[in-house]
Amino acid sequence: MLPQFDLTGRRVLITGAGRGIGKGIAIVMAEAGCDVAITSLGGETARNVASEVEKRGRRGFGYAADGTKVEDTERLAEQVFADLGGLDILVNCLGDSISGALAEAPSIDRHVLSESDWHSVIDVNLTQAYVGCHVFGPTLLKQRSGSVINISSFASIRPAAYQTAYASAKAGLTLLTQSLALEWAPFGIRVNAISPGSFPDPDLAAQRADQQTVPQPPSRQQPPVPLGRPGDVREVGYLCVYLASDAAAYITGQNIAIDGGRTLT
Repeated sequence: MLPQFDLTGRRVLITGAGRGIGKGIAIVMAEAGCDVAITSLGGETARNVASEVEKRGRRGFGYAADGTKVEDTERLAEQVFADLGGLDILVNCLGDSISGALAEAPSIDRHVLSESDWHSVIDVNLTQAYVGCHVFGPTLLKQRSGSVINISSFASIRPAAYQTAYASAKAGLTLLTQSLALEWAPFGIRVNAISPGSFPDPDLAAQRADQQTVPQPPSRQQPPVPLGRPGDVREVGYLCVYLASDAAAYITGQNIAIDGGRTLT
């Protein structure tokens, strides 16, 4: 291996990583040599992923935390620093979507986003990155080194109807990434974003396979993926390893799509 890609001994916190893309990132980061801390809202899934990390010969820690709340994350930080002994890489991976119309429209039978829906989607996709950087940033700034990776979405590049809140949050995450990259560059900290396309959760593969047997109306079908397949969650992990490594030392403020070409359609 080229030494610039080596992450042996580096310490990473991945929020919202109890399943799906976050879990894939955690496992690949462990295989790249990182000690890994993982959060999920309930905690049990995070602890399960931590066990997978330990099977790969690295230290793994799983916690329950609400990544949209500063107070909750500050309590988490104390435990993370006690267990990991510091932090080199922060991956803000929390995210979810509520689809729906922004307002009632004639002859369109759609869920209409409530004020609560709107704030929930903005918080879980955008505010969470503010919280993570606000709480863990001072440590990175003090040591004048580190890498922050925000997990965004192809929706930040190619939005769709009935995803207004989600697309708005992810687009905001792109600008947060770019602005913070400028703010923290003098301290040697790089801030980048990754925008995944379609990445089915392997743990829910059977359930989703059943759902895919039900034809969807044309308005709800997903656009085709030029490469002809969904992504593997590990592939987002590979990109994280690169962005966190010294091989990417001259990359900051970027939003990189990993979507099989979907944002081109």
